[in-house]
Amino acid sequence: MKLNELKPNIRSNKIRRGRGDSSTKGSFCGRGCKGQNARSGGGVRIGFEGGQSPLIARMPKLPNLKPKKTKPFVIHAAIIEANFNDGDSISIDTLLEKKLINKKIKTVKILEGSTLNKKLDIDKNILVTKNISDKK
Repeated sequence: MKLNELKPNIRSNKIRRGRGDSSTKGSFCGRGCKGQNARSGGGVRIGFEGGQSPLIARMPKLPNLKPKKTKPFVIHAAIIEANFNDGDSISIDTLLEKKLINKKIKTVKILEGSTLNKKLDIDKNILVTKNISDKK
């Protein structure tokens, strides 16, 4: 071991506060003068903005993520009468083939009324009702 090989001991980087003014970290110890943050155990919780509405409260809320109720597509019985023959089966696929509905439509409701005279095989996914004007 030679003098040029000697090195000082490695100390921790922890700053020793409150050990007098000669240590440059005495007196107020880097905490400022008075106030909440100068006290021991002082400070505010995370996200607190001094009485101002916090950022988390100012952000927009999540939208309502419940699935929307879809209303069935309404077809009048006169249109069914004109496009289907006696004994035909009516389903969403056959309505798509005849281009009476588009492919986004999931449910169909037929307003029956007094014009539906043909015998048709209607699929269970298609609702059939009486026309509102017939309920008088």
